[in-house]
Amino acid sequence: MPSGTGKTTSILSLVVAYMKAHPGSIEKFVYCSRTVPELEKVMGEMKALDLYYKTETGSSNGCGLLAVALSSRKNLCIEPSVKKAGDGVTTDTNCRKLTASFVRRQHRDNEDVPICTFYENFDNGGREEIIPTGVYSLVKDLQAYGKSKGYCPYFLARLALIHANIIVYSYYYMLDPKIAALVSSDFPKNTVVVFDEAHNIDNVCIESMSCVISRRSLDRCNQGLEKLASRVAEVKRNDAARLQEEYNRLVTGLRETNVNRETDIVLANPTLPTEILNQAIPGSLRSADSFISFLRRLLEYVKLRLRVAHVVHETPVSFLKDCLEKVCIDKRALMYAAERLRSMLDAMEFADLGVFSGLTLLCNFATLVSTYTKGFCVIIEPFDERAPTVVNPILYFHCMDASFAIQPIFDRYTSVILTSGTLSPLDMYPRILNFHPVNTASLTMTLARNCVCPMIVSRGNDQVAMTTKFESREDLAVTRNYGHLLAEMASIVPDGIVAFFPSYHYLESTFAMWYEQACENGRGAILLSVARGKVSEGIDFDHHLGRCVIMFGVPYVYTQSRIFKARLEYLRDQYNIRPNEFITFDAMRHAAQCLGRAIRGKSDYGIMILADKRFARSDKRCKLPSWIQAQLSDAFVNLSTEEAAQACRRFLRVMGSQPFRREDQLGLALLTHQDVEAMVKERAENVVIQKYTNTAAAKGNPGGGLATGLVVPGSQIPVRLATGMMPPPSQM
Repeated sequence: MPSGTGKTTSILSLVVAYMKAHPGSIEKFVYCSRTVPELEKVMGEMKALDLYYKTETGSSNGCGLLAVALSSRKNLCIEPSVKKAGDGVTTDTNCRKLTASFVRRQHRDNEDVPICTFYENFDNGGREEIIPTGVYSLVKDLQAYGKSKGYCPYFLARLALIHANIIVYSYYYMLDPKIAALVSSDFPKNTVVVFDEAHNIDNVCIESMSCVISRRSLDRCNQGLEKLASRVAEVKRNDAARLQEEYNRLVTGLRETNVNRETDIVLANPTLPTEILNQAIPGSLRSADSFISFLRRLLEYVKLRLRVAHVVHETPVSFLKDCLEKVCIDKRALMYAAERLRSMLDAMEFADLGVFSGLTLLCNFATLVSTYTKGFCVIIEPFDERAPTVVNPILYFHCMDASFAIQPIFDRYTSVILTSGTLSPLDMYPRILNFHPVNTASLTMTLARNCVCPMIVSRGNDQVAMTTKFESREDLAVTRNYGHLLAEMASIVPDGIVAFFPSYHYLESTFAMWYEQACENGRGAILLSVARGKVSEGIDFDHHLGRCVIMFGVPYVYTQSRIFKARLEYLRDQYNIRPNEFITFDAMRHAAQCLGRAIRGKSDYGIMILADKRFARSDKRCKLPSWIQAQLSDAFVNLSTEEAAQACRRFLRVMGSQPFRREDQLGLALLTHQDVEAMVKERAENVVIQKYTNTAAAKGNPGGGLATGLVVPGSQIPVRLATGMMPPPSQM
């Protein structure tokens, strides 16, 4: 079902009711979504649910649970000097400059050293204070609460995760091992985890486990390495005891006995296994000079590998063997690179970690390539894929199996729910994520009127087929027909139109051929965008903002990408998923996501146009979500531009003929409290009737006779039974 039809509210209501009915069975409820606006929407639904509990129960505490949203410092910080930075990396750096433990020690000796007063207040009094129960969104509640108390909202939210019953945050706090190790590692096993908008969750998993190293990132590595070496030399001259203390800690093991302050833990090991954290770092990496020498050799080796004139595609095992032969770096040393860098940066007391982003990337790559030998590949491309003459060497360490990131979540938590309005086809996700679902359900959308009008336009008025196949993209007749379709829709649809193209290149080339006047006939506006972009994922076009959505062509991924080819081969060999099957599935889920922009609630209505003849094929249509398939009749499958225009006119005439009121939905798409009670009563009656019918049939009495009143035990609901005899209570 699409957004705005009650999916989020239903999940929140169900889990909250279960938590209250069975205290202790579910300790935490974690709701993951993609973007900050979506997180705020979830918190808005949670506030409405909490208000409903207050109204129905008369309790001032509502549902009596603590719900907290968590986001980055950029969205929660209230310190003016830090907040003005704007981007996330700079905000994190400025925050560390004011809150790191060594900065605060320097402030005690010299009051001219700046610190964050909000964090100081939180550290002095906020850690002992428990946030009252309620719903705390990002801006309106957490920031307001922090300002009123003088506490830092970000660290207050981090601390509140320990006590919170309901947590709402981004996918990456759960799926990315570099972040999950800091935020989500202590959640109990009886936690319910929900991934909303999970139609693209496999790509999120793969992204969190992959690395891309370019020549520019290696230049940043060189700068960071020189700065690190300079600081080590300075500390050796002025404070050798600090290096000795770090060395002693590394000898005993990486797992510190004391709990590090959260302001100092800025880097986490990118691997999922934790066994190495309980061991001592190899002797070749323990001293600062030895580790810097190790980094120099590793950096020169990666630079050497990028000096290629042809494409290299190899396994991690082959990469490790070549690294050992050429620079004498073994697998075990590489495995500890990320954790060793974290320890050294902490010991050297760097406030600005931005300059070490390249080194962090290099060490993360070293740890990943030495940890995972199956399901990953190393690809080195000397030229840009889309500009074969431009020398731009890039090393890709690519994860081909999405289950590596999400499998630990399935193993640890009792209940994990994947949900989305465009999660179709359902049987594909267990295959690409390598799990066996306990329950699978596809829910229909109840509507008081047919407010969705999907259609497939396969040809223009000149009967030339519409398609974005590669061999037809330069056909002027196809481009002209697409322009006529858009101009025709602009003259009919009085509100906004959103058009999606399969790629930026095709959008630019097509738009260059259209006359500007062709799009100025309507009273609304036209937005031209690209599938798989931000417009297709996180932006709502409510009501008049997006009355019509046009999908120009099938949004296939760039199939000549070597990374994508490697993943297709892996899925074929490991999970028996044919390449064409996955390519079609991937294209149709993104097409469905684009179409979903047309309707954002049960009171909304919109037109969905799939402008490509290939959409009429059964292998494409069957992969659309069921709520779109239910509205897509056979008469609207193979239309011309003129036929589509006539269908749109009829649809808009019906939708706009009279206002759609809330009362029109009651009993159909919107249920009142009385409607729900009536449904419960009817179901109880049906259960009792079915039980009695089965009992009578077993005794050879087909029924018939007097109608008898009956009260269902425990429910006090009167039920009418058209039967000839009453069964004893033990048989009911």
